[in-house]
Amino acid sequence: MRWIAASLQRKLSLLMLASTLLPLALLGVFTYKVSTDVTEQKLLQSGVDTLGQMQGKLRFVISDIESLSITLIGQSDIQLYLSTTAVNEQVKTRILSFMSDLTSSKNYISNIAIYPKQFNPPLSTTNVYESTLDRQVDLAKVKEKRWTGLYDMTDFAGTHRVLSLIRPMRSIYTLEPIGWLIVSVDESAIADIWSEVGFGEGKGRVLLLGGDGSVLSSTERAWLARPVEELFPDIPWKADGASNYSRFRYGKGSGAMNAIVYPEPSTGWTLMGLTPESLNRSQNRYILQLSAAAVVISIVMNAGLILFVIQRVTNPLKVLARLLSKINPDEPVPVYHPSSSDEIGQLSKSYNKLGSHIKQLKEQLIRDETRKKEADIRALQAQINPHFLYNTLSSVHWMALMSEEKRIAEMVGALSDFLQFSLNKGNDYCPVRQEFAHIRNYAQIQALRYPGQFEVECIVDPELSDKYMLKLLLQPLLENAMIHGILKKGEQGTIAVYLEQRGGDMHFLVLDDGIGMTGERLRQLRDSLAEPELPEHAAAGYGLRNVNERLRLHYGPRSCLRIDSRPGAGTRISFSIPILEGPA
Repeated sequence: MRWIAASLQRKLSLLMLASTLLPLALLGVFTYKVSTDVTEQKLLQSGVDTLGQMQGKLRFVISDIESLSITLIGQSDIQLYLSTTAVNEQVKTRILSFMSDLTSSKNYISNIAIYPKQFNPPLSTTNVYESTLDRQVDLAKVKEKRWTGLYDMTDFAGTHRVLSLIRPMRSIYTLEPIGWLIVSVDESAIADIWSEVGFGEGKGRVLLLGGDGSVLSSTERAWLARPVEELFPDIPWKADGASNYSRFRYGKGSGAMNAIVYPEPSTGWTLMGLTPESLNRSQNRYILQLSAAAVVISIVMNAGLILFVIQRVTNPLKVLARLLSKINPDEPVPVYHPSSSDEIGQLSKSYNKLGSHIKQLKEQLIRDETRKKEADIRALQAQINPHFLYNTLSSVHWMALMSEEKRIAEMVGALSDFLQFSLNKGNDYCPVRQEFAHIRNYAQIQALRYPGQFEVECIVDPELSDKYMLKLLLQPLLENAMIHGILKKGEQGTIAVYLEQRGGDMHFLVLDDGIGMTGERLRQLRDSLAEPELPEHAAAGYGLRNVNERLRLHYGPRSCLRIDSRPGAGTRISFSIPILEGPA
């Protein structure tokens, strides 16, 4: 065991050889099981589809016969024949000719008969010598459309078994009952439907059952007119639903069968298909032989390839393992030169790229941490100086109130609130409403300083008022718009600050109608914002660069400032930050 544990190559060889047989055997069993299930499902689905086609043809025959019966009921000569006694032979001839044409055009219709309730004698397309229909139905009691069971009818062609549609006929004028229409269908014509498509590879059996369970038609002629319970005791021949088929297994052992049942709601009939389960077994034997051959071949081939593959894999890994064991966190990752271009060679190249990327990340992390600390120090410095002024200005505010100097008191009060927000108890984040209150205080102070020279409008989505943001982002933008845009204009201007939600972000927009910037100046300002290092003694644009740097460090590059401007038209500054429910 120690000898095996000391070498990855030996362990892999032993484990792979030992684990080959069992997985492949399990795979063979699984493949056999899945394949047999799929085969059985396909055979069953094929039976369902075939029986569905048969049912479609049967429904066409039923629908066609019922449509034909409606046509006959509304035929004027037939209405006249059933309603009065004053009917001449020409009318009878036209009726018989019309019904005969219909019978000859439909090969599944054996006879059409009309039985008047009174007046005239019955009419029929065929001379029926004998019929057992009266054993099933008392024609005088038929009040609505119905299909009969299977019965015998004898005519000039001999005795044959038929099914009939009986439909009471009413006057189209008075709606009074005037007779009955009987359309007979030869069972042999229906049986032709079952023989058109080989059901169950020719070994299946098809039965059409009446509402009482008697066999109306079948591929087995000996089953006709017999109860299905007599042929297949306790078989659940009625379908579960009104329109969907049902499937089940009937019987045990060698006599087991797969049954498919389709209901026919319009007639109350049921179409049943039976296939022997032996069809599945013959398919399963072939799949078993194929699966066993595949497993044996796979074991032999796998055993021959294992040693070759392991040798190819472990040698480069040994080299990489030695290099990784020598890595020093304070030094660059050693470089490995691959000797191949396969997956192991790609792994070696990825190892080299990883070492280079780690080096770059170290350098980038050092730079980012340094710049973030510098920005935080600047923000802290901006908080330390106002802290002393805040206490002093509070005293001046009260002294101005006592002296009834209201303008001085308003300016000092606004300045005091402005500085109090700048401190914000050392917090970097504040609610949106507090940030907008801060710029309103700033605007109030500047309005007292520059009366009548500018107006500030703030439009905020109310749903964003309680969301959190990095503080002191808007005041530098407002100051830049006022100092460099509005005041240089020489006349009254407007600064608008908008806040709206765009997806999962808060979008800020600061607009002014000041003097704007030339294209060259705008390009210089954008280049200045893109510089990686923030100058210590920056001239114009220091506030913008400070805001841009804080946005980049706290929210990422996609939140940086976007600036657009045109000379004489004003300047537009915008940025977007994620929506925060609380301080970050």
